[in-house]
Amino acid sequence: MNIDFNGRTVIVTGAAHGFGRAIALAFARRGASVWASDVLADELIETRQLCLDAGGRCEARLMDVTRREEVFEFVGDVISTDGRVDVLVNDAGGVLGQVGQPLEQVTPQQWQSIFDVNVTSAFTCSQAVAPAMKAARYGRIVNISSGAGLGISLTGIQAYASAKAAQIGLTRQLAHELGPWGITVNNIAPGFVRSNPTTERQWQSYGEDGQHALVERIALKRLGSVDDIAHGVLFFASEYAGWISGQVLSVDGGK
Repeated sequence: MNIDFNGRTVIVTGAAHGFGRAIALAFARRGASVWASDVLADELIETRQLCLDAGGRCEARLMDVTRREEVFEFVGDVISTDGRVDVLVNDAGGVLGQVGQPLEQVTPQQWQSIFDVNVTSAFTCSQAVAPAMKAARYGRIVNISSGAGLGISLTGIQAYASAKAAQIGLTRQLAHELGPWGITVNNIAPGFVRSNPTTERQWQSYGEDGQHALVERIALKRLGSVDDIAHGVLFFASEYAGWISGQVLSVDGGK
């Protein structure tokens, strides 16, 4: 299977590290014009350099996905420069440094902030690219959810599990709305991957016994990598997935 993105323009949010960086790099290596965004300036610059070092094309822009005006300005810059948006990968998200705590101690702001970055951002970014994709009668939107959206969160953070489940619901709804214009909308639900400082702290918190127990619950008996997630995104964004929409692909080693 030869997946090529020459002539395609791809937006990747949350591209400073982890899944987002791997996804941006995977597209760049396959000929895409990549537009990477995040709020972490130094790491975002590193992502761009990695893409360039791999022989790809990449523009990196600071952008807060929870700020609607920044999202629309960013997408406008992409379209004015490249004239198109073929693929949107909504990777920005996470737990924002929060940890699990009893339900009665969760503040409204803690709850809302996680929904803003994991669900509302995917809606806003999709809304921003929709006109260009509709005009082209072509598009691929790939949302990065989590196994937490299909079950429970290992962190115990109620808002995270709820937000990722909501994102999956948004994926299915948009697939039906945008399908008539040749736009597919799909979702990747990663299992636990040591992909960034947050997941590394989570992994260390389990201790040796907890780490062993987590791996034993995986059919393949090993953790995955950021590249495993990126490969799922490449498939959904490719011509091989042209008749697949509204689907959730669990990339978790088997549960």
